[in-house]
Amino acid sequence: MSLFDPGSEGAAAARTTSEEAFLQALLDAEAGLARAQAALGLVPAGAAGAVTAAAVADSFDPREIARRARAGGNPVIPLVADLTAAVPAEYGPYVHRGATSQDILDTALMLVAGRTLDVTLDELDRVAGELTRLAAAHRDTVLPGRTLTQHAVPTTFGLKAAGWRALVLDARDRLRAVRAGLPAQLGGAAGTLAAFAAYGADDPPALVAAYARELGLAEPSLPWHVLRTPVADLAGALAFTAGALGKLAVDVATLSRTEIGEVAEGAGGGSSAMPHKANPVRATLIAAAARRAPGLAATLYGAMAAEDERPAGAWHAEWTTLRELLRLVGGAVRDAAELAGGLVVRADVMREHLALTGGGIVSERLSAELAAVLGRARARELLGEATRRARAQGRTLAAVLAAEPELSTLDLAALTDPERYTGAAAALVDRALSRR
Repeated sequence: MSLFDPGSEGAAAARTTSEEAFLQALLDAEAGLARAQAALGLVPAGAAGAVTAAAVADSFDPREIARRARAGGNPVIPLVADLTAAVPAEYGPYVHRGATSQDILDTALMLVAGRTLDVTLDELDRVAGELTRLAAAHRDTVLPGRTLTQHAVPTTFGLKAAGWRALVLDARDRLRAVRAGLPAQLGGAAGTLAAFAAYGADDPPALVAAYARELGLAEPSLPWHVLRTPVADLAGALAFTAGALGKLAVDVATLSRTEIGEVAEGAGGGSSAMPHKANPVRATLIAAAARRAPGLAATLYGAMAAEDERPAGAWHAEWTTLRELLRLVGGAVRDAAELAGGLVVRADVMREHLALTGGGIVSERLSAELAAVLGRARARELLGEATRRARAQGRTLAAVLAAEPELSTLDLAALTDPERYTGAAAALVDRALSRR
């Protein structure tokens, strides 16, 4: 629990990345190694059973392990000592046999990542489902499109929601690909698998394959102690996901401003000092995650510059960074599902805002129509003057233009109707929603 991380509090990702979850993943990695070695006849079957039975996080003290980890720089060293003491004496020599600390810790990181991505992907599917509903329901709901903070041309809320959904599906696809490729790690002291051969393995790479199978992870082509592609790919996909959700969040926050009010969170948050407020809390937390995630990913990318066969510091910098990134994105996905599911869309307010420029929002269309009648230069001159007059006199653009004899054949009311100038928005929504 963290007072300053409400975005991940209570999320499934908080559970899968907890201290206890990491401890269990370390123990699972040790037990998986014993089972893989037993399957190849490298250790007694009883050893595999004994290590697996003892590898239960509740039987160990994570705080005490963390305290003792300072001596060797990582938690695997004291954990191996405690796990060895927890199995019958005759099986103690088979705990952690041939492995190095990084084998276990990297494998545990991949286990935690996989378990977190499983729940995160389920929640991403929920987000996509809610956005599908919004896009379909508001396929033809017109609102002002905005560029550089100003009204541009009309668009539809359905197209906006379809865009959010497209980003969510892009994130889902990236996370799925990363999830499928999360590898086990097994290389021994310097990535040569020499110790496993010394302990009787005729084909050490076969042990790596068996280890990966035991844990439900991918088989790596090489030990990746200093080849950090798996962590970098994970960092990139997670940061992309946070950014994709951030787009949804900042749009909702902007559109829910008091003076805009085109959308609202179904259950806005309160203020400690201003009782009238209903803050877009879910959007705020997601936006915060989107701003934090790139920095965490940058740390993980920086760790790729890992010297020798095991680096001093680069590998160590990944542990809490990756945990925080997994937790952060998991919380953001949970909040995005709640945000999209409860979003209130105020089509009537959107319609009112279309009239704020008195028809200026469709000046692009008028430029094309008037050019066909007056020529491009004259149309541009007339439209510019008419726009200024309409603004100064508080009149609609259609009313000002109606006084021009040259335009008497045009249906200016129709040409200045924002709801008749949404281009291919509806077709684009249909196209976007065909993606699964």
